[in-house]
Amino acid sequence: MKTGFSAEKYLKTQSEHIKERIEHFGGKLYLEFGGKLFDDYHASRVLPGFRPDSKLQMLMQLADRSEIIIAVSAKDIERNKVRGDLGITYDTDVLRLIGEFRDRGLYVSGVVITQFSNQESAVMFRNRLEQFGVKTYYHYPIKGYPGNSKLIISEEGFGKNDYIETTRPLVVVTAPGPGSGKMATCLSQLYHEKKRGINAGYAKFETFPIWNLPLKHPVNLAYEAATADLEDVNMIDPFHLDAYGVTTVNYNRDIEIFPVLQDMFTEIYGESPYKSPTDMGVNMAGNCIIDDEACREASNQEIIRRYYTAIDGIADGTRTEREADKIELIMKQAGVKTSDRAVVPAAEARARDTGAPATAFELNDGTIVTGKTSALFGGTAAALLNSLKVLAGIPHEVHVIEAHALEPLQKLKTSYLGSKNPRLHTDETLIALSISASANEDARKALEALPLLKGCQAHSSVMLAPVDIRMMKKIGVLLTCNPVFEGKSIFF
Repeated sequence: MKTGFSAEKYLKTQSEHIKERIEHFGGKLYLEFGGKLFDDYHASRVLPGFRPDSKLQMLMQLADRSEIIIAVSAKDIERNKVRGDLGITYDTDVLRLIGEFRDRGLYVSGVVITQFSNQESAVMFRNRLEQFGVKTYYHYPIKGYPGNSKLIISEEGFGKNDYIETTRPLVVVTAPGPGSGKMATCLSQLYHEKKRGINAGYAKFETFPIWNLPLKHPVNLAYEAATADLEDVNMIDPFHLDAYGVTTVNYNRDIEIFPVLQDMFTEIYGESPYKSPTDMGVNMAGNCIIDDEACREASNQEIIRRYYTAIDGIADGTRTEREADKIELIMKQAGVKTSDRAVVPAAEARARDTGAPATAFELNDGTIVTGKTSALFGGTAAALLNSLKVLAGIPHEVHVIEAHALEPLQKLKTSYLGSKNPRLHTDETLIALSISASANEDARKALEALPLLKGCQAHSSVMLAPVDIRMMKKIGVLLTCNPVFEGKSIFF
């Protein structure tokens, strides 16, 4: 994949821009941080060259001037809301985030539990945090939020919230996921700072949509595809166009809430410091694209992958047709179809030729490698093994897994663990390969080529077992599947 984004320019440009915004407000800024700080894989896929931790690296450049507040909703704690990408609850993720920040030398000044109404689980979580020495605060529901600005900006509104003690010029407010109350936390702090005679400002850091790219640019369309389940829609910012005569892109929720925010800013400051939602943002990612065509192609591929995720979800009952229909419309706007993903026709052709499920890999140099289902391996395990051979320069006919490594695994599966299927999944194939590598030079070379699969594309002609999906994620392979179950079984 060609590099389309300069991570080095981004670190420099983004940190400088945030410093400028801090000074604009007199030396104190509350920055609402949207998206993912540690593992922004969506950004790294659609902006090739963007590192998954680029935002974190940027923040680390400001480490001596910044502190972090983590917001989590008491409602989400109460209902054990889970992060879909990590499979952990929001309260557990707060603990993970604190550890990750501290390990990198970043200062976490506290956790705010929002929407607190004496939920027992939230009280227990606060006790747990304080046992770890983490300062914890409560923010309460406000009747009429966000519409009733006069009540909100009063002692009966934000005034009831705990004041979060901060000491540094940049206060980053982040959260485990959406709906955690980041914006309300920032605004509440502005109210309390004003009462104390402290000048402070607010800004928002959202990577997508990229405000200075066209509305229908594939990078922005890929964001719409990624948030199709939330029904977010990219829009021209009418407030910015009216104020400056300049066309910029924002999304519906920020545009809809902006008049309310203006009222709140006016109640706090006496006037609003911003004329548009775009004004509130500090994102400079659009200025760091160095190859627009590379980013367009990467984003088109992401849209297709999102479409397969949606239709697979329909097949297994986890997603709605509405989401898939929306992404299909986005594909039409982008001018792409599923066959534009090279591994799709390759996997389907191999499946037709063999009469069994098959998988295709596209290596980073564009080479297509396929694997068929056999008595020993599933189609994805075979494609994985064949790809490692190609990357290691090993002829296809050479066996890199010894029989003594295969037989015990198959016996374990069928004789001791009750599996009806003796074929190896991808994880079992890698275990067999690692066993063989101790005595087989070719197996060692194949195993050492594993990191080279990161960023490769793959497609299966059928839906895969969760173990294979998880393994592809661990390796870094970008996998899609046809929404078809193998045989008659729908239970893995």
